[in-house]
Amino acid sequence: MATTTPEHIKCLIIGSGPAGYTAAIYAARANLKPVMYQGLQPGGQLTITNDVENFPGYPDGIMGPEMMEDLKKQAARFGTDIRYGIATSVDFSGRPHRITIDESVELTADTVIIATGASAKWLGLPSEQRLNGSGVSACAVCDGFFYRGKDVAIVGAGDTAAEEATYLANLCNKVYMIVRKGEMRASKIMQKRVMDNPKIEVLWNTVTDEILGEHAVEAARVKNALTHETRDLAVEGFFVAIGHEPNSKIFQPYLHHDEQGYLKTIPGTAKTNVDGVFACGDVQDYTYRQAVTAAGSGCMAALDAERYLAALGDH
Repeated sequence: MATTTPEHIKCLIIGSGPAGYTAAIYAARANLKPVMYQGLQPGGQLTITNDVENFPGYPDGIMGPEMMEDLKKQAARFGTDIRYGIATSVDFSGRPHRITIDESVELTADTVIIATGASAKWLGLPSEQRLNGSGVSACAVCDGFFYRGKDVAIVGAGDTAAEEATYLANLCNKVYMIVRKGEMRASKIMQKRVMDNPKIEVLWNTVTDEILGEHAVEAARVKNALTHETRDLAVEGFFVAIGHEPNSKIFQPYLHHDEQGYLKTIPGTAKTNVDGVFACGDVQDYTYRQAVTAAGSGCMAALDAERYLAALGDH
């Protein structure tokens, strides 16, 4: 039986957030003929973000989905081949690199730019998934508007949780902040903002047992880890801010990564430990995780890919 030869790509970009689109813009302008597979969440995390006010060049702010659409159009304008599909496995053991899309489409590539981002972590409660989008959210900035004047709860103890609790306090009547331990991981300044805000009540040593409500969130059942007492918080919004998980599983057998799964790049570059494979954006950035830093690292990845190909004499 004849086997079809896999499509060969000079520069393959996996993922389509600010990092992936910026890499595509630079790679296309350098005539690398990039092919992008958008992944599970085309546009990345910013597609579930409302106002983006901290990206340079937008003095009045911009909606996250609109910004991603702009970046997509810019990448397409210079000739990026943008496709739907998810990378389901890779083989970086030799050259060219081998990639499988949607478990069926085989590709080979001279260079691969990984821009698969990170996904929000959840508590793992069945009710949390059942009510996701009906009162349960992993993005206070996206969805806080819907709970103006209402009571809400947020889970988490880091800077993001503290920042989102403060943000929610500007909109909501009352914010319960559920903290698993007797202390926060957040920076001192963020902790002070939380503790000084009269609308925020911190529940220390507390875990979430269940989110109550048939069709929408009506309450959160929480338990004190020391006394084992439970209580129901009458809330209409329940926000989860316990961190993110990098979307790096399929690359981990070949690429160096830390214990959380973030891909390691050579400092000052987007290069991984495998020649011709580059990583940018939140899949390799556990420190900043901002749209602007993701875009900057996407630029680095494309330039590194261009120089790699030039050194091989392929560009």
